[in-house]
Amino acid sequence: MPATNTNHAKGLLITGIGGLALTIDIPLLKLSGGEAWSVLLMRTGTTFLSALVIWAIWRLITPSAPKLVPGRKGLIVAGLYGLGSIFFITAVYNTTTANLVFILAFNTMFAALLSWIFLGERPRGGTLLAMAAMILGILIIVWDSVGTGNLFGDLMAACAALSLAAAITISRASNDDMGFTALVGVIFPFAVAAFMVGGTGFRVDEPWWLLFNGAVIMPLSFFCLAQGPRYISGPEVAMFYLLETVLAPVWMWLIFHETPSRASLTGGIILITALVAHSIWQLAEGRKRRAALAVRYPA
Repeated sequence: MPATNTNHAKGLLITGIGGLALTIDIPLLKLSGGEAWSVLLMRTGTTFLSALVIWAIWRLITPSAPKLVPGRKGLIVAGLYGLGSIFFITAVYNTTTANLVFILAFNTMFAALLSWIFLGERPRGGTLLAMAAMILGILIIVWDSVGTGNLFGDLMAACAALSLAAAITISRASNDDMGFTALVGVIFPFAVAAFMVGGTGFRVDEPWWLLFNGAVIMPLSFFCLAQGPRYISGPEVAMFYLLETVLAPVWMWLIFHETPSRASLTGGIILITALVAHSIWQLAEGRKRRAALAVRYPA
């Protein structure tokens, strides 16, 4: 039991780092000034090469390095992450940012539903309460902008959220190390983007932003977030993706001078408060269980 509680705290930390790194993904995509398929090609290609280099170095240091794709379930997870990348980039260029982050936030609900149906993991009361608060915060943020985006882009955002939730659920069920699987999975959208760019031509005005995104941000965020299901539940992992909903508008304000509305600030405070309170509650519950175990089985 103590090891389980320690792993849960480790999972919260790792997943939190991944969630924070992911928040600057959209601003970096916007800074590149590229066309959708060209951006997808460069983003996924750089991510894939970076993942291979990191894995090769890890493999040289120790033979216990995780597999790139652990078995059949790993292939499915890689495919889901790859599909999610295509859906995400398509949504970025076909709907508003507010609609995009709002719909992506529903991966929390998708993950909770899939975990409940396929894994029998009924969310605890505290998790359900935190999820409800987060959804309330998101509704406040995008209340004035829901429905203003392109319908196709909204659908692509929903597909991205569902793909992500399914990948989290399968990773949780397998208990395999999927840290590199999420990164290797980008080879599929890379191939699709290469085919499309072959017909439309390549255009990225400032490619260094995509190089930084693909070489540093994507490997860090996807590796950490893909590690999360090994230690914490699917819905808990999905909640850390909500950090992008809160912080992406902040980075857009700092970089592009887009002033957040009062609704965005109010909703963001609710989201952050719910996420922090939930994490503190989980850690407190772990301490209580460790204390009870120590009393029951003294050394």
